Amino acid sequence: MSRRVFLGSMVAAGVATSLPAAEPPTTGRLASAVRTALTINGSRHELDLDPRVTLLDLLREHLDLPGTKKGCDHGQCGACTVLVNGRRINACLTLAVAHDGDEVTTIEGLAKGERLHPVQAAFLEQDGFQCGYCTPGQICSAVALLDEARDGAVSAVTPDVARLAPVALTDEEIRERMSGNICRCGAYPNIVAAVRAASGQGPS
Repeated sequence: MSRRVFLGSMVAAGVATSLPAAEPPTTGRLASAVRTALTINGSRHELDLDPRVTLLDLLREHLDLPGTKKGCDHGQCGACTVLVNGRRINACLTLAVAHDGDEVTTIEGLAKGERLHPVQAAFLEQDGFQCGYCTPGQICSAVALLDEARDGAVSAVTPDVARLAPVALTDEEIRERMSGNICRCGAYPNIVAAVRAASGQGPS
């Protein structure tokens, strides 16, 4: 191969690799959608969803439920905490289609009409928030925390993990169990006091 032919072939190869790849034919948004049914705050929703939509984005962008906050979007801050079948999860880390048939409760679904959930009332009474951005996730997490302790679920600081009985919610227990929810304002003492009050326990 001569030098001229070699250089010509290299230039042609470079031009070919720099051209944009042809886009695959689009099949339409609904062609790849997945039929999903969820019960959210007591109301059933049947939706055709892009399988990549997170539960958080479904709530905020599709169902106009902005109480669940988008914080880090990486499961590290807890602002997006909701209850799924009574258990707390980070809505930003789970796909909506994975919860077909599940019951989801957000901060909007805790109150009964004008009557606040006891945890919501305790957060107000104990001033358990400042800017309030993390508060919906804090409250949802606390609601689940109370059920977990009542059912005897242990934490990393529970002294007797073999005792199958409700766990006493000391301040240390509350702090450990709420550690997945970050408050950038630093309202932690009042948050602990709110959870303690909601549990029916007096001041420590």
